[in-house]
Amino acid sequence: MGTIVQFENVGLRYGSDGETLSDLSFALAPGAFYFLTGASGAGKTSLLKLLYLAQRPTRGTIRLFEQDVVMLPRDRLPGFRRRIGVVFQDFRLIPYLSAYDNVALPLRVAGVEERDLDAPVREMLAWVGLASRAEARPATLSGGEQQRVAIARAVIARPEILVADEPTGNVDPEMAARLLHLFDALNRLGTTIVVATHDIHLLSRVAHAQMLRLDGGRLADPTGALRYPPRTGG
Repeated sequence: MGTIVQFENVGLRYGSDGETLSDLSFALAPGAFYFLTGASGAGKTSLLKLLYLAQRPTRGTIRLFEQDVVMLPRDRLPGFRRRIGVVFQDFRLIPYLSAYDNVALPLRVAGVEERDLDAPVREMLAWVGLASRAEARPATLSGGEQQRVAIARAVIARPEILVADEPTGNVDPEMAARLLHLFDALNRLGTTIVVATHDIHLLSRVAHAQMLRLDGGRLADPTGALRYPPRTGG
C-alpha cells in the first residue's frame, strides 16, 4: 500500500521546557482521510507544523513522499512544501488582496503565467461557492466565506496532502458541514487529508475517516488502525 507520511520516535521540544510531543510513531496512507483529535494543549497544532514542515523535530525521523525531511537541506524545503496545502485556523488571508488574488497567490509564487491563472482560480472559487465574491476583500467576507477562500488557496495547486487546523472552529454547524463536504470531495480525488479538530460531532460525518488522537503529546493508540488504513481512494 505504501505510505505518504511516516513518523518514527519523533519528539518535539520548545526551548528548555519538557517535550510537547513524545515518541510519535505512525504512518499515513496516500489517499486516506484522518481526523487529528485531542484536548486543548494536547499538541495538535505542533504535530501539524511538523507535517507541513514549519517545524523540525527535536529527535526522531520524519519521512514525507519517501524522503527523510529532517535532514533535508533548507533549499529543498520549498519544493516539498508546495506539495502540501495548509488551511490555518485564523485563515491568514492577505487583507489587501481580493479573494481572487488570495487564491491565485500559490500559482503566482510557483511561476504560473498570468494568462493561465484565470480559469483555474475562477473554477476553484466556484467549487467553494464563491464565484460571485471574487473581487471581495477579506474584511468584507464572513468567517465562513474567509474559510472557504483559505481552502481554495490551499488546494489550488493540487497538493498531495492537505492539512487543516480546526477549520470549523469559527463557523456555524451548517457551514462546518459544508466545509467538511469540500474536504471529503477533495479526498475522493486522491488527496490525503488531515483535519485537526476538537469537535467530536465531526468525526461521524466522514464514514471512511480514521482517527489519530493525541493525549499529552503522545499518541493515545499508536498501534491502532493508523498502521493499516482501510481506504486507498475511490
